[in-house]
Amino acid sequence: MEQNTPKFLTIRQTAATGILSEHHLRMMVKQGTLPGIYAGTRFKVNYDLLVKQLNSASEKVVQGGM
Repeated sequence: MEQNTPKFLTIRQTAATGILSEHHLRMMVKQGTLPGIYAGTRFKVNYDLLVKQLNSASEKVVQGGM
């Protein structure tokens, strides 16, 4: 049985991928829209879910649904 373990990154590591700026990611945490969990005082971003969330949002824009 194969499990797909999600990739969890810090906000700074996520920003380093170039997907979104660190500022934007921190705003998303405050808004409650960034997928992830707190590990102590650090927020760990579920990178795989973030990519899916952004892909879904961009498909809506392309289809004219926003």
